[in-house]
Amino acid sequence: MTNDLNTLLTALYVRIDDWLGESPRLGRPPRLTDAELLTLAVAQVLLGVHSQARWLRYVPAHLPGAFPYLPGQSGYNKRLHKALPLFKRVIRALACDTDLWDDPLWVADSTPVECGRSRPTARRSELAGWAGYGYCRSHSRWFWGLRLHLICTPAGLPITWALATPNIDERRVLMAVIEHDPNLVAERPGLLIIADKGYISAELDAFLAERGVRLLRPSYRNRTPRPGEELLKPIRQLIESVNDTLKGQLDLELHGARTAIGVGARIAQRILALTTAIWHNRATGQPITRSLIAYDH
Repeated sequence: MTNDLNTLLTALYVRIDDWLGESPRLGRPPRLTDAELLTLAVAQVLLGVHSQARWLRYVPAHLPGAFPYLPGQSGYNKRLHKALPLFKRVIRALACDTDLWDDPLWVADSTPVECGRSRPTARRSELAGWAGYGYCRSHSRWFWGLRLHLICTPAGLPITWALATPNIDERRVLMAVIEHDPNLVAERPGLLIIADKGYISAELDAFLAERGVRLLRPSYRNRTPRPGEELLKPIRQLIESVNDTLKGQLDLELHGARTAIGVGARIAQRILALTTAIWHNRATGQPITRSLIAYDH
């Protein structure tokens, strides 16, 4: 099967359309269906067009006939915001449709999602009270925004994710994410989660042990290494690689959103694009599961 953007978008549209079916809706049906909306959103991220207005001008010239109707920029933005729950459901549906979903090994980490830089922005933004100041150890810098907490498989397939204020403890967020969707771990006996030193906590270990989950992370330098720690480094680098894909190729920090629902929708848009690429690469037997090269032009 040809592995290019048009093939991916066609496969994604058909999969979402079949999955959604004909849902009852009051009033006239929208001229841009939900399946078309999500396909359009994925294409925008894969092609790296940040501006919604510019994207809606780009589509007719570069993807002629792909979308019979395109809304205006305001309508497109409103539809994306309303589609946040649908984004989450489709991400899960595509992830479950791959053989990677049942992987008994997870990798967990968090990464900054900057939402502004100037002091006036931090004061006036509608994100004030949710977004906050945090420190990024990887780049030795402070930022104002949120943190994306991502749990994925070693191949990069997103399992679950959350956005949180940067000063909330990573361990608390991990426990909250698992409590929010307990079936995720209940369906995987013997699950192993690999994380960094920021997840060291007796409380977290006990919480996970009650659910039959084992957490493996490096010990502090003044502690005796635990069995298996020597194998952690190459596996922990996988989550860094996934974050690099989200930021370097899918422009995670260039989301441009100014409201809570906007940030959620645009981050979900990028996670859906990553999930779609992995799902399609897996279905077409591509040698590199997380490669986006065939779809970014």
